[in-house]
Amino acid sequence: MQPVLEARNTLGEGIVWCERARALYWTDIHAATLWRHTPTSGETKQWRLPERLASFALCETDGWLLLALASRLAFFRLEDGALHTLHEVEPGLPTRCNDGACDRQGRFVFGTLHEPADGGAKQPIGGFWRLNADLTLEKLPLEGVAISNSLAFSPDGGMLYYCDSLARTIRCCAYGDTLGPSRLFADLTDTNGEPDGSCVDADGGLWNAQWGLGRVVRYRADGGVDRILPLPASQPTRPAFGGTALGTLYVTSARDGLDAATLAREPLAGALFAARTDVRGLPEPRFAGVPPAGVAP
Repeated sequence: MQPVLEARNTLGEGIVWCERARALYWTDIHAATLWRHTPTSGETKQWRLPERLASFALCETDGWLLLALASRLAFFRLEDGALHTLHEVEPGLPTRCNDGACDRQGRFVFGTLHEPADGGAKQPIGGFWRLNADLTLEKLPLEGVAISNSLAFSPDGGMLYYCDSLARTIRCCAYGDTLGPSRLFADLTDTNGEPDGSCVDADGGLWNAQWGLGRVVRYRADGGVDRILPLPASQPTRPAFGGTALGTLYVTSARDGLDAATLAREPLAGALFAARTDVRGLPEPRFAGVPPAGVAP
């Protein structure tokens, strides 16, 4: 994979391709900054936010995003920065929002991450949630999670992929209004890395960024490894298909936690990367809920 933009993100994440704008959006979580990059023009824009932005979704309503900020869900208007809070998330727990993605029905599914106050080991006290098109929020009946990641859906929307990065396994289950039993999909326990963000291509392959291993792995729908794409950065975070005919795989990365010696070896840590592929992606699902009228900035 080749660098597209040397963004030097501390924790680049959440990348999606907007077909309408022909642009990539992603977040630098620790910098509380939303990024947009238009490949054809090279134009890049940033929005500073009042708290860390963990993940987000495009909206059916033009000009709006649905944000999973550290503590809450909110609509965000790109034109003027207007924010409209919908729900606080796990207000009684030492957690923040983390990975998220829209399902094929236009609902936003996301998980949380444990942030222990004493800086100790993360525990699986977080959960997975779904924001419905009517703006109601429900907790999904999945096991507790320390670091939610890898949320993605099969092309027909009938399978949910997800993980707790600390468990170093990716799991899946039948998905719809209700969920089926969870089962193991991919096992990374024999490595020194962790599964991070994922996306699914038009053929049903799951592409997973693997933190600490400097690679993106494509898994077939049966869980078998199809191919491995190395990156010149050890902490890739999330892939997304974009560009002409959705034939380019873009990947965000992070510099978070790397010491000076490692950064000297990895000058592209935190960059945005890309590679042409022989498979095609799927259009990013959009959140179906409608932002309120008359929101003030």
